[in-house]
Amino acid sequence: MKKSTAWFLACRPKTLTVALSPVIVGSALAWHDQGTLLWLPLLATTLGAILIQIGTNLFNDVGDYLRGTDTPGRLGPARATAEGWLSARSVQRGAWLAFTLAVLCGCYLVWHGGWPIVAIGLASLAAGWAYTAGPRPIAYGPLGELFVFVFFGLIAVSGSYYLQTLTLSSHALIAGALLGLPAAAVITVNNYRDLDGDRANGKNTLAVHLGRPLTRRLYGGEMLLPFLMLPTLLPGQAALALTLLSLPPCLLLIRTFHHTPIGPGLNRILALTATGQFIFALLLSASYTL
Repeated sequence: MKKSTAWFLACRPKTLTVALSPVIVGSALAWHDQGTLLWLPLLATTLGAILIQIGTNLFNDVGDYLRGTDTPGRLGPARATAEGWLSARSVQRGAWLAFTLAVLCGCYLVWHGGWPIVAIGLASLAAGWAYTAGPRPIAYGPLGELFVFVFFGLIAVSGSYYLQTLTLSSHALIAGALLGLPAAAVITVNNYRDLDGDRANGKNTLAVHLGRPLTRRLYGGEMLLPFLMLPTLLPGQAALALTLLSLPPCLLLIRTFHHTPIGPGLNRILALTATGQFIFALLLSASYTL
């Protein structure tokens, strides 16, 4: 395999929209409230968010390999380090490079937004590293979904809104919850697929604690609860109707997840969950124009 292809796959492009969606929604909500959009902060926020996720993915790639939980026979997509496409050292360097570039984006955002961005940026970088690295990785306990809900939902949407307005909003927090739940569902599918191997390797994810039946219910709740919360954010009927266009595909995805046997077929469900969140984010953002 070509090195360029290996690096591309190691970044996990099918789920990078999870980092992009909250930036779009937070910025769209700010435009709705302020009537203006600051393009340079939007660009720096987008690049920074994607780079942090890429760095987190790379740390996860090499971290799982070093801990022995990723093997060539895993059910999930092939990982660059475990497959021998890239060395562990080079993947670690790639992760640190992504974080370094994110810091460069953050320097401008700190100049623009002040000390709150310092706190958000440092917390995001530390959490991205600690997700798989360190003595007690987040991914090896039951808090993976909560981590994603907070950092790819509440913080990402509110931070994007703040960088556009330099103010905070309760609506931004609600929108963050709406985006964070389906983002957490991506992790739920991943851990549901890997439950047996994770349990055998001492990786006690939330799915390991709950078991498969309850994890399926958790996934359904993470995907459907945002629709139940929409009236608190979008009181207008036209705006609600536009965003609800993503509900039928969501229901079909939940049904498919429930009936997909344990195996590589769940990889498609994981990618579709990320895509579903992105579509929901686009429709929610478009609803602010109505």
